[in-house]
Amino acid sequence: MRFTTRPELRGTFGMVASTHWLASAAGMAMLERGGNAFDAAVATGFALQVVEPHANGPGGEVPILLYSAERDEVLLVDGQGVAPAAATTDRFRELGLELVPGTGLLAACIPGAFDAWLLLLRDFGTRSLADVLEPAIGYAEHGYPVVPAITEDVARVEQLFRDEWPSSAELYLPAPQPGTLFRNRELAATYRRVLDESGGEIDRARDAFYRGFVAEAIAAFVEREGGLLTAADLGSWRAKLELPLEREYRGWQVFKTGPWGQGPVFLQQLALLDGFELAEGAELVHTVVECAKLAFADREAWYGDPDFVDVPLEELLSAEYAGERRTLVSDEASAELRPGSPGGRQPRLPTIPETAPALPGAGEPTRGDTCHLAVVDRHGNAVSATPSGGWLHGSPIVPGLGFCLGTRAQMFWVEDGLPASLEPRKRPRTTLSPTIARRDGEVLAFGTPGGDQQDQWSLVFFLRLVQGLGLQEAIDAPMFHTEHFPESFYPRQPRPRTLQLEDRFGPVVAENLEARGHLVEPQDPWSLGRLSAAGTLPDGTLRAAANARGMQGYAAGR
Repeated sequence: MRFTTRPELRGTFGMVASTHWLASAAGMAMLERGGNAFDAAVATGFALQVVEPHANGPGGEVPILLYSAERDEVLLVDGQGVAPAAATTDRFRELGLELVPGTGLLAACIPGAFDAWLLLLRDFGTRSLADVLEPAIGYAEHGYPVVPAITEDVARVEQLFRDEWPSSAELYLPAPQPGTLFRNRELAATYRRVLDESGGEIDRARDAFYRGFVAEAIAAFVEREGGLLTAADLGSWRAKLELPLEREYRGWQVFKTGPWGQGPVFLQQLALLDGFELAEGAELVHTVVECAKLAFADREAWYGDPDFVDVPLEELLSAEYAGERRTLVSDEASAELRPGSPGGRQPRLPTIPETAPALPGAGEPTRGDTCHLAVVDRHGNAVSATPSGGWLHGSPIVPGLGFCLGTRAQMFWVEDGLPASLEPRKRPRTTLSPTIARRDGEVLAFGTPGGDQQDQWSLVFFLRLVQGLGLQEAIDAPMFHTEHFPESFYPRQPRPRTLQLEDRFGPVVAENLEARGHLVEPQDPWSLGRLSAAGTLPDGTLRAAANARGMQGYAAGR
């Protein structure tokens, strides 16, 4: 038996895996009370808003993939809020900005997470809103143990809090220390008031947030501080259900977000890799990385909100296109960003400023930056969701609410004519990318934090699963990624030919890759990725696993 950091959990009742043990426990509590996977996912999601405030919050966003056993259908809840009506490239250029800042209120889109979780609960759950909010309110009111990443995040922006963000300073300074209990009573009061004003009715709770006291507090604060988001923006938006994209890979049907997220790069990589017999070691890493470069180049040239731009998805995901692109993979590491020409169209890449002003805490850290949860239940339902945004380091606390707004608009380009150009009421091309895969009565939900790395780390996990590893084995195996393409976060700089490689691969593999032209950057042995996964097997067995990296992710189940 191969050694793993934790056992792969097996059972028949229910499984929850997430990036924080308290959130996993909250989800499991819903299952134990008779709830289904959707109830458990909502409780887990709200708990994550409290216990991982450096990684997500009520002011952030979440794409949610779900498999409904009753419908025998995979669906997507789009919880990505859109840009404000006043957010135009002209407005940002008037402010002297070539990029949307990585921090502050100018980067705020409509908070999408709250409405997305409530839509999931209303249409698929069985428990009350009070039930699923109870663990989050309890952690916020009575305290939760601080993880080191929170302390590090606050320390990084302490001076910013003191000098410019007094509402954040009031809540988070002095910086809470690891292991101590931290309370966010303002956030608890916000959740309680939503419950009180709505009487627990889900649609009235949505109104309280987007058209009531929460929206009023957000709009007043943003106007006072010079941002763009208004009460009219908030009141005009709702989360919605969509059909996901899908593609077959070696017996699995894989489901991802549309091109308003980076999810299609996962499917494009699978299409490219379908033409290779993947080996191990340096050959595996080289092939996967070179295919990733091609897929992410297409992300830069072609992906955007399909409500605004015509994204040539049929061509991008076709076997013929993958076959053409596959010929570009050689034995040498490419130094170029090479988008393709689907359907004969000519690609256009964004103009990246050579230098950008340094902003305190700008952008999203490469790791530990987002959350993930995966849930399955005894009925065969499954949920995969990647909540993010509303980071405590990204934007000031909205007074009286206890949470920050998101900064996802930094993923737009302040350049006209691109698929991901900034436009009013448009979705930013987010990095958030949960996955569901199905095969012969088996359903698997998985994902990871990691910004641009999400569809690299998740892909490596999935490839290892296809090769025969178990969930925990695939999570524990050495990880790698490239930062070859423009990053999605301020200041948007690419790092051509770079290859981050956990040093558990060993010096022989690293030397082989360097000989091929990769700029290998050795990483600590347990440092890349924070995957969570849960799935069902055809015989009714449920399984789950979570990442030991980061020292906080956990799976629970029975």
